[in-house]
Amino acid sequence: MSFPSLTIGDLTIPRAIIQGGMGVGISLSGLASAVAAAGGFGVISAAGIGMNEPDFGSNYIEANNRVLAREIRAAKEAAPGGAIGVNIMMAMANFAELVKTAICENVDAIFSGAGLPLDLPGHLPEGARTKLVPIVSSARAAVILCKKWLSRFGRTPDAFVVEGPMAGGHLGFKAEQIDDPDFVLEKLVSEVVAGVAPYTAPNGAPIPVIAAGGVYTGADIRRFIELGAAGVQMGTRFVATHECDADDRFKQSYVEATEKDVVIIKSPVGMPGRAIHNEFLDLAAEGSKTPARCPYRCIHTCDYTQAPYCITLALANAKKGRLRHGFAFAGQNAWRVDRIMSVADLFKELVEGYEAAEAASPA
Repeated sequence: MSFPSLTIGDLTIPRAIIQGGMGVGISLSGLASAVAAAGGFGVISAAGIGMNEPDFGSNYIEANNRVLAREIRAAKEAAPGGAIGVNIMMAMANFAELVKTAICENVDAIFSGAGLPLDLPGHLPEGARTKLVPIVSSARAAVILCKKWLSRFGRTPDAFVVEGPMAGGHLGFKAEQIDDPDFVLEKLVSEVVAGVAPYTAPNGAPIPVIAAGGVYTGADIRRFIELGAAGVQMGTRFVATHECDADDRFKQSYVEATEKDVVIIKSPVGMPGRAIHNEFLDLAAEGSKTPARCPYRCIHTCDYTQAPYCITLALANAKKGRLRHGFAFAGQNAWRVDRIMSVADLFKELVEGYEAAEAASPA
């Protein structure tokens, strides 16, 4: 069997790989368009996307909308005919405005996690072609969304991404669940596939389930396809590419990281997260980075008066390579990265790994 494609509604992605949306500013039009051109699903992260605008602090909502529209257009222009999506976190205070902008720009899909996007279909106008793909961490969450969307909007999600505890960034798990065998991605994928089996996508087909969090090799991709996943989402591998929108110093932090450097932190937004350990995180843990004010009000669950640092500012600094003033989110496998490569070469490696695993399997 050759490397699989991924079908979501009337959208077909030649390679069943979705590039994870990574903020702040790690996956913008540069990375998303390169992934789309290579046959995958390129995803722009909307989190803090207007960080370089002069009115980012004074006109937060408009600055982010402006840049999101610009990045979507740039990605589409660079990869005509390729699949371009946007990741918009439910926890963001400007969620509704970003969703509206993404739909107006006719993105292929909106991926949404960090909370259950119960109202997401309500933003979709009649006739819009944008696919709606919630990111969940359990079968229970997937089934709740199917039931609620059917009840309120007469439709189901176009697909689900199920993200396990080996993912980078903010995690949808309690700290004690992260290393619990009951929450490994293989188990979660099988449970979500079974949980949504009684439901169909809006086009009448089975709802595709995409595995995410710790997927690293072509052999990993094949394993999840065998478990019933329709495709995979990968973030960490795409950071270590030339086309990634982060500063080279951010990418190099992956290359230099050891296994012990990949740590779980407590984020100011109230969730555990996975990052590469550095001096900034040590100072934050000591209480040396407490923000004096909050110009953004970007996350509903962040109380800046109690926060050890401003998460948006820290991640924006990291994206720019200023790692003394921020830190890099990363997946559990980030320490395995040993070089920076092109997106095209990464796809080639993944396809070859998939085919090698396929050839080595018993008939």
